[in-house]
Order: sequence, then C-alpha cells, then structure tokens
Amino acid sequence: MSDYIIGRNPILEALKHGTQIHKILVAKGTGKGSVVEILARAKENKIPVQEIEKSQLDSIVDGANHQGVAALVPAREYVEFEDILQIAREKGEDPFILILDEIEDPHNLGAIMRTADAVGAHGIIIPKRRAVGLTATVAKASAGAIEYVPVARVSNIAQVIDKLKNEGCWVVAADMDGEFLWNNTGLTGSLACVIGSEGKGVGRLIKEKCDFLVKIPMKGRISSLNASVAAAVLCYEILRQKENKLNG
Repeated sequence: MSDYIIGRNPILEALKHGTQIHKILVAKGTGKGSVVEILARAKENKIPVQEIEKSQLDSIVDGANHQGVAALVPAREYVEFEDILQIAREKGEDPFILILDEIEDPHNLGAIMRTADAVGAHGIIIPKRRAVGLTATVAKASAGAIEYVPVARVSNIAQVIDKLKNEGCWVVAADMDGEFLWNNTGLTGSLACVIGSEGKGVGRLIKEKCDFLVKIPMKGRISSLNASVAAAVLCYEILRQKENKLNG
C-alpha cells in the first residue's frame, strides 16, 4: 500500500527526516524555489523523479493543492500507545499525550499535529473508527509535523485511558461544561489531554473516564472553538505551566 505526501514543505521535511520515498512527481514547468532543493535532495538520495503534466498530477492527488509536487511513500505507519510512553521515558520527561476523540476533519488533525510538535508532546492517540487517519491531506496540513509526531491508532479510547492512568497519567479533557478554568488547573506532571470531535465534543463515556474537565472562557456569541484551536490553547497552557515548574 502507498500514499502521497503533497506540497513543498511537507516533502522537504520528509526528505530531511529520511522518510522512505518511492518516487517524486513534479508538474511540468515547476522548477523554481523550494522545488529546486527537493530535486537536489532527491538526486542525493537516489530517489526517482518523474515529470508529468499538471492535469495528471491534479488527478493523482484528487484535486488537492499539491504546489506542483507530490511524493509517493509507503502508507503511514502507526505506533502502539506504549511506544509513546517509551519515548517520554527515553527523554527523561513526564508523558505529554494528546487523545483525539473522533476528529474527522483532516485539516484539524494536521493542525493539531503541528501544535503537538511545537509544544513537545510525545504523541497522539486516535480511534480506529469514526475518525480520520494519517492521509495525504493530513500530511500536508501538518506542514511536515507528521514526520515527527508519533500517532497510535487504537480500538478503544476508554480502555487506553484506563491503561494510561495505571501508568500514572492524569487525564484532562477540554469541555465547555468543565468545572475548572483552563489556566487555573495544575496541568503538570504526566498528562494526557483529550480534545473532542467537531460538533459533538468529548463523548460521555470518555468524560467519565477523565480525572477532570477544563473549560476555555468564551466571551462572544459562538459557544465553542474549532477543535485544533482548542487543542492549541490548552497545549500552550500546559507548556507554560510545565516550564514554570521547571524554572521554579
């Protein structure tokens, strides 16, 4: 099985990261800017490059905005959630994990991956059903973060939460009915942060599994934030509190 990474920055990050690439497709007439570096790195790593018509590339990536270049890669591999915990251990850090409860929009998942990379989260956990996986659109939306953020795909989020608790993780969910304000809660130590789906938010069973719920104040007329925005707000508050604790 294979997939495509599309867009210049995601492909550059994949090349820098040493991701296995079968072939790079370049639309005719696209040979400026960062494409030059892509072609140079492809040559250096002996990756085949094929020049094709733009219309053909449009068809291959189903009309997505490819910026004139696409890379054929093996289908994205997932990790086990235990691997994410091991990554934290190897770094000598308290686990910082994001759990996404049925996120369906690939752009939201990609944006959350960018945030996860920026704040130093050790990985993301997503469900196998009723949720977007690691697609080409997600890879592009992540702007390369997909190469650095491990993702575990699990059958049962609730069971994984129980296992994380047994490993010493506190589990917090962002919810507009939360009993604590996001910036008045101890968000340090081993932590798993749950972000709900677009529209439905965090499911009832998942809420019951969480140690506590936090809310982000809303001053306007819209009752909730976009999932990726809520994730960014909460992740940066977690990062702020962790750094404050480290700095005394």
